[in-house]
Amino acid sequence: MAVFGEQRERLASAMEERGTWPARSPWIRQAVDAVPRHDFAPPRLWHWDGHSYLPIDRDTDTDRWAHEVYGGPDDAAVTQVTDGLASSSLSCQGVVVDMLDSLQLEPGHRVLELGTGTGWNAALLAYRAGPGHVTSIEVDHTLAAQAQARLDAAGAPVDVHVGDGAQGRTAGASYDRVIATYAVEEVPWPWVAQTRPGGRIVTPWGRLGHVALTVADDGRSATGWFQGLAQFMPARGTGTTSRGFAQVRGNGPAEDERPVVRDLAPLRDSLHLLFALRVALPDVTVTTATDADGVNAWLHTTTSWAALSAAGDGRTIAYQGGPRRLADDVEHAWDAWTTNGSPDLYDHGMTVTPAGQYVWARDAATGPRWPANRLSLAG
Repeated sequence: MAVFGEQRERLASAMEERGTWPARSPWIRQAVDAVPRHDFAPPRLWHWDGHSYLPIDRDTDTDRWAHEVYGGPDDAAVTQVTDGLASSSLSCQGVVVDMLDSLQLEPGHRVLELGTGTGWNAALLAYRAGPGHVTSIEVDHTLAAQAQARLDAAGAPVDVHVGDGAQGRTAGASYDRVIATYAVEEVPWPWVAQTRPGGRIVTPWGRLGHVALTVADDGRSATGWFQGLAQFMPARGTGTTSRGFAQVRGNGPAEDERPVVRDLAPLRDSLHLLFALRVALPDVTVTTATDADGVNAWLHTTTSWAALSAAGDGRTIAYQGGPRRLADDVEHAWDAWTTNGSPDLYDHGMTVTPAGQYVWARDAATGPRWPANRLSLAG
């Protein structure tokens, strides 16, 4: 249909204008042109209207459905909603392209993909790697079957298996490349163990960026740099906290109240600062909003909370409760980030070993480092 061609061209042009197509991997644009995104979208998509997800059906509203599939470079198309929350999506094209570029995939590479979803990313991988070289794991039986059907219809030679992505797939190891399409809080060791020495692993981490790891010659570690900023859907059954801010806050009075003397705008605007806070305080959820009085922020773990409320005239008041003083924790981590020269996401890397994993800044051996996941310390 003409509407699909028009929408594809519009999105491709938007990526061209923004310089999103990677020069070092021209095959990616060729693959995107050869493997239409809409062929891998289900007939029903879901659009967030600010309050809830509303269905958009291809058969009854084709134009709107096509626009949802081909939104902007940073727009994902939600393909599944579970209990009112998005649980699967056709990832935004800009992020798909960026991660494929980070993978440094070559023809003949054997690839393991974790999280088949709609199957589109697997089809792009197969375009480059070749027939019989891509294996994909999907935890959801229904999504796996639908993805396999789409891949078969498109002539994309991919084997889809139902399983837990965290366990990888030993039957096909070792792989040249491993790529995940969902965010993890810790990189599962089986991914490293199932990748050959010198092989590459690309995965979203911490929901704010993706990292590219190279497996060491002895196979006993993997290390590499963060590659891009984006927000990702987490692995099934995971979450930073199980309770929302309102539940943690409750109705009682604040246990602590004090003025905040810094401008909160970077907390709203700087993804690099938010990434640094994610590294230093992985159990703290940060939410911001702006009203007539200024920037407001809400912080919470499973049992502690803080509200940084703009009071007008440039004043902000921190209200806190629970066993931790989260406003204090965030300001201390913010100060440490500034003292270290405000490293951005691209100045950070990760090292994974059987004994654990950590994020570092600027230098893997000598730079500051933090445990990659301390959610068990939430309080």
